[in-house]
Amino acid sequence: MSLSGALSSAVSALNAQSQAISMISDNIANASTTGYKSVSASFESMLSSSTATSSYSAGGVSVSTRYNISEQGLRTSSSNDTAIAIEGNGFFCVSDGKTGSASYYTRAGDFTVDDDGYLVSNGYYLLGWRTDAEGNVTSGENSASLERIDTGTVQSIAKATTTETVEANLPADAAVGDTFTSTLEVYDSLGTASNVTVTWTKTAENAWSATYSDATLASDPSVVTGTSSGTTTITFDGDGNLASVTGNTLAIDWTTGASDSAITIDVGTIGGADGLTQRASGLATPAVDLKSIDQDGLAYGSLTGVSIANGGDVTATYSNGETLVIYKVAVATFADPNGLTTLSGGIYEESLASGGATLHESGVGGAGDIYGSQLESSTADTTEEFSTMITAQQAYSAAAQVVSTVSDMYDTLMSAVR
Repeated sequence: MSLSGALSSAVSALNAQSQAISMISDNIANASTTGYKSVSASFESMLSSSTATSSYSAGGVSVSTRYNISEQGLRTSSSNDTAIAIEGNGFFCVSDGKTGSASYYTRAGDFTVDDDGYLVSNGYYLLGWRTDAEGNVTSGENSASLERIDTGTVQSIAKATTTETVEANLPADAAVGDTFTSTLEVYDSLGTASNVTVTWTKTAENAWSATYSDATLASDPSVVTGTSSGTTTITFDGDGNLASVTGNTLAIDWTTGASDSAITIDVGTIGGADGLTQRASGLATPAVDLKSIDQDGLAYGSLTGVSIANGGDVTATYSNGETLVIYKVAVATFADPNGLTTLSGGIYEESLASGGATLHESGVGGAGDIYGSQLESSTADTTEEFSTMITAQQAYSAAAQVVSTVSDMYDTLMSAVR
């Protein structure tokens, strides 16, 4: 065997084990890093071509880095309401600039709200799709519609009342010309709460009318906030069920500066007993039995907090107790995630090996599931790393011994020549 070949082989082993130790060191250093994916050394022999009859020529060993990007880390709970983790395939889309371009990807989901209201982690902005109030993506689930998630995009909410749903029994034993009153709570488009008094009048057997007072401020009935108009005419059949309804719109011309309202008065299904009914009250003095009055308006509410729910819905919470889904977090998948280019901070970039990103909602099209208030732990196992380190150390020491032995053999050879 050639001494120079043996020396070269031993040096290659020293180099390979040195790189392996570097990888082990990185893994141990990042054992607590959120979303960190361990790396491992892949060794490959470099034997020179030889036959059984020829002399042996040492080749050595080469090492390459294997990135275990697709390996799943354990999910752990987080007290951060905007922390997220993926169970399964995929990555969060992030950007390092002021645009929504999905240039980078990550599994490190410890996002927090910065001073400008954006969700960020390690200087990268989380990207998602804008949604309507029901949580449906509004502009298509593609890269062009991705935006930086701005938690302050809806700083306050208010909603005008559009429907009042009434469930009540009007007393059949009331006399024609008897009147009764109920109160409707209504909101204008600015979120101002007002009250409207409904006057129920029995106009004939099985026939009633409802008229509406002007709106007054809920907190101060002496303040008129809107002028009301409209009369609702109601009839019942012989069984006391709703037979007909006409004029079931309450119009309010607001004096608050809000847009005028046209409120539908929903008194139930014709022929049914799910809204208004007319049956005997059985009381000495007949009265309206009001079961419920519901309306769909909202008082003014300011933004108080933001959280990300399971499934990737970014939800804003307001001081009036209401919540609103404002974004949906996108999940990017790749044909070969282990082929992504690895950058600092748990960030990855597309490469020819990984292929281009395909975008999905959580749990759709092979994408993993997003979990809110959770983080993905590092995949580095310190016990396994220590075991691998011992093996690398022994191999390094053995290779160093080979170098020492070859050096001694060279000395012997040189002594013989002298």
